[in-house]
Amino acid sequence: MKLGILGLPNVGKSTLFNSLTKAGAESANYPFCTIDPNVGVVAVPDERIKLLGELYHTKKVTPAVIEFVDIAGLVKGASKGEGLGNQFLANIREVDALVHVVRCFEDSNVVHVDGSVDPLRDIETINLELIFADIEVLERRLAKQGRAANNDKKIAKEVEFIKRLIAHLEAGKLAISFECGDEDEEGFIATYNLLTAKPVIFAANVGEDDLADDGAGNAHVKAVRDYAAANGSEVFVICAQIEQEIAELDDDEKAMFLEDLGLKESGLDKLISASYRLLNLMSFLTAGEDECRAWTIKIGTKAPQAAGKIHTDFERGFIKAEVVNYKDLLEQGSLAAAREKGLVGMEGKDYVVKDGDVILFRFNV
Repeated sequence: MKLGILGLPNVGKSTLFNSLTKAGAESANYPFCTIDPNVGVVAVPDERIKLLGELYHTKKVTPAVIEFVDIAGLVKGASKGEGLGNQFLANIREVDALVHVVRCFEDSNVVHVDGSVDPLRDIETINLELIFADIEVLERRLAKQGRAANNDKKIAKEVEFIKRLIAHLEAGKLAISFECGDEDEEGFIATYNLLTAKPVIFAANVGEDDLADDGAGNAHVKAVRDYAAANGSEVFVICAQIEQEIAELDDDEKAMFLEDLGLKESGLDKLISASYRLLNLMSFLTAGEDECRAWTIKIGTKAPQAAGKIHTDFERGFIKAEVVNYKDLLEQGSLAAAREKGLVGMEGKDYVVKDGDVILFRFNV
C-alpha cells in the first residue's frame, strides 16, 4: 500500500511524515521546506505474526508495509507553478490514497500561509489545485485521442467521456464523485491516475490538549469530520508534535507515554486502521520455520488471487489452500493438532479469504 501525504505548508505534514517513518525529513516553520518528495516505508504493526513467529521459532517475521510519500506544501496556484509548482503532484499520482493533513490547532508562533486557521478553506484550496492538475492531464489526453477519434469508435467514445469528465471537474467536483456509465468508462478513468479520483484520509492535526477526547471539543475537527462524512472520506485526529516524540521511544516507553496522555493508540495505528477501512483491505498470513509473514489483499479476494500475491506461479498452478484461523492455530499449538481437531479446511478456487487466515497453498506448475 502506498499513501501520499499532502497539505498546505506549515500544517504539520513533514512532522507527521517524520514521526510515521522516523525518516528525518526536514521540517521547519517556513513554507516549501520539503523540496524533494520524501519516501519512507513503515511496517504495519501486527501482533498475530509476532505470536506465530514465536510458535514456529521462525527465522524471520515479515510484516505488511505501507510506503509514504511526502511532497512539498501546496499553495493556491500550485497547479500553475506557484510556490514550487505542481511538479510534486506527479510524485503522488501512483499512490493508492491521499493523506490530507489539515491544521486544526491555533498557534501564533506557527505561520499559516493564509493568515488564519480555517480547515474547510484549506481543504478547498488543495482540492482546487488537484482538480486543475487533473484537468491538465485530461486536456493532454483529449488532444492526443481527438486526432484519432474519426477512425475508431472506442476512441471517439473516450473523447466524449473525457469532455464530460472535464466539465465535471470544471464545476469544482472531484473525479471520485463522477458516475461512469459502463465498464468502458470505468476502464478509461482508471488509466488516467487522477489525483481527485483517489480516496482521501484527513489527518486533523490538533494541539496536545485536544488529543485525549479525540478532538471532540475542537470546532475545526468537527468541521473536517462533517466534510469527510459528506464526501466518503476517513478522518483521524493526531498531534504531529506528540507523534514525533512517540516515534523516539521504544515499545514499552511508547505504551506508558500513550497511557499518560489517555490514548489507546498512536497516530500511526489510527492511520493504518483508517487506510485499511478506506481501501477495503485486510491481511492473510503465512507461517513456517523459515518465515511468518502478513500479506495485504482486498476484502473479498479469492484463494488463487491471494496466492498470486506471494508468487504468480502460485496463482497459475493453484490446486488447494489449507486454511486455519490464526487463533485456532495458536490455541492448538501446531498445524497438526489443529488438523486433528478439524479446524483446518482444504479450500478450492472459490474460497474467499478471511482476515487472519493462515494459509498453506498447494500448487503445481
